[in-house]
Amino acid sequence: MRLSPPKIAAAATAACVLLAACTGQTPKPAQGKSDAPAVKGTTIRWLIEQPEDATALKALKEHVAVFEKQSGIKVETKTLPFDTMRTVLQTQLRSGQGPDVFNWGSGPGFGGALIKAGLVADITDAYQKYGWDIYDFAKEQVTVDGKVYGIPGEMETVGLFYNKAIFTKLGIQPPKSLDDLRAAADKLRANGIVPLAVGDKEGWEGGHLLSMALSSEIGSKGMESTFRGEKSWNSPEVVSAFGLWKDFNDKGYLPKSPTSVDYDTSTSLYYSGKAAMIPTGSWLIGEIDDNTKFESGYIPFPAPDGPGIFAGGLGSGPFISATTKKKDAALQFLNFLASPEHGRWTVENLHTIPAQPIKTEGLKVSPLFAQVLQDTAKFSTGGDFGHNIDVMASDTVNQAMYDGMQGVMTGQRTPEQAAAAMAKATKK
Repeated sequence: MRLSPPKIAAAATAACVLLAACTGQTPKPAQGKSDAPAVKGTTIRWLIEQPEDATALKALKEHVAVFEKQSGIKVETKTLPFDTMRTVLQTQLRSGQGPDVFNWGSGPGFGGALIKAGLVADITDAYQKYGWDIYDFAKEQVTVDGKVYGIPGEMETVGLFYNKAIFTKLGIQPPKSLDDLRAAADKLRANGIVPLAVGDKEGWEGGHLLSMALSSEIGSKGMESTFRGEKSWNSPEVVSAFGLWKDFNDKGYLPKSPTSVDYDTSTSLYYSGKAAMIPTGSWLIGEIDDNTKFESGYIPFPAPDGPGIFAGGLGSGPFISATTKKKDAALQFLNFLASPEHGRWTVENLHTIPAQPIKTEGLKVSPLFAQVLQDTAKFSTGGDFGHNIDVMASDTVNQAMYDGMQGVMTGQRTPEQAAAAMAKATKK
């Protein structure tokens, strides 16, 4: 979840807590100085995305009850559908009647926009007080002008999953360049197998398609230059990335009419073995483990002349409202959610990767997730990775990207027009 599609990213942290409750296991609170005597008896409001499972809210309250018993703080949990939350969250925070704590995307396009609007509390001192050990690069995503405003959500990557059984049967090697990927797709299509399980009905999927292709083509430095405005979204490389997916669609590498295929249908194509590859994020690992009988591999989306790099980023994390009058109690709640013990639990049970060091000895995870843990750990030591555009760009740029990819897929826009629309959106 999270560097995740917007809808999934917003639910990621909430899901971690929800599923923890369902098992009855409880993470230990992080070590640190307690201010419990000053806040005992306080009630705080926590806003998250509405869980899809109707029973999940009950499980969530049972889990939060553990924190309530330990701290003496009452947590009133509220939920909203993602689309509604995205629309009303800023209004609620501005009114002073909003939540004390809320979960939202860690990147500049989500939490960053609220920080710049002055709607998020500065929690810089809390990092020292509670000893939260967050990776520096992750912490930067919730840092503005030297002040820290939140706890980054789980780490995520976007790349290419592939069915090892199909690849072995057809004598296909994991692609190490775009030419390799095209050759593999030609062979798969000739054998009646959908090469790439791509759906772009909701729109955000197209943002991930552009992110992975562009990250591998121009690298992390090129992506960062584009976000800073030093390179234009109308660059030849952006046009090329849009054009790549048009070409793949024209050649029949994708399901028929991909803009009519939703995300759940695309994943089902992969789970069933009807499609041999699926370009998506590491949040899908748990579902792959649960829904497939074959072994999967996971690689970066290939570059024109090499293996490429993963697009990487962060999911949703907790923030505190700037207008709350219960900041001490809210900080204790964040401390509960930020504990390394809870993070380790989420690794084993939710296949999420906390943005902090986690002891991996004895972890019970699948071979696929073990590989992803190893790959993602490299990011914390300076390994190169690209960016998922939608957590870094503004809503306006993101909408232009979503519309552009759908237009390219349907033939209603050229790659040049899609890129130009993104560049134009940066000026709005």
